[in-house]
Amino acid sequence: MLWWPIGKLVFKKVYFHQTRIGLNEKPFVIWKLRTLLVDGDETSIPWIGRIARKTSLDELPQLWNVLKGEMSLVGPRPLLPEYLTYYNQTQRTRHQVLPGITGWAQVNGRNLQTWEERLQMDADYVKKQSFALDLKIIFVTILRLFDFVSTHRTTNESMPPFRGTKI
Repeated sequence: MLWWPIGKLVFKKVYFHQTRIGLNEKPFVIWKLRTLLVDGDETSIPWIGRIARKTSLDELPQLWNVLKGEMSLVGPRPLLPEYLTYYNQTQRTRHQVLPGITGWAQVNGRNLQTWEERLQMDADYVKKQSFALDLKIIFVTILRLFDFVSTHRTTNESMPPFRGTKI
């Protein structure tokens, strides 16, 4: 077991893994650097975790998923298995391509968008997917790494869980 000490607080494990849904709705395990600190009953984000999230350094272990063929550099971000039951037919198309470390929704607002907007961007990406679009997304991703305001909420809040599209 790896330990990552930070002052009085200690990350219990450096890596975090979770089941996500990939190509053709097939589950796989995604890897990330742990950014949350669990101290007894409380969960918090220490300063190093905030930096890792803002710069997306916590996503680097997903390169292993890319090497294994479970993910691509560019594509819709892989989401939780419990969201499958909430997708409409258009939103389900996101699983026709490999999920990515970065994607069209990430470079166009990321957590500032509603779930409906993000999932529509994923569907649009699937329709328009091309090498040129992927290069553009990679280029804009690199630019966004230095522009934290346009892609993150102003608080440390995570996105609320997806519970379906409101009609």
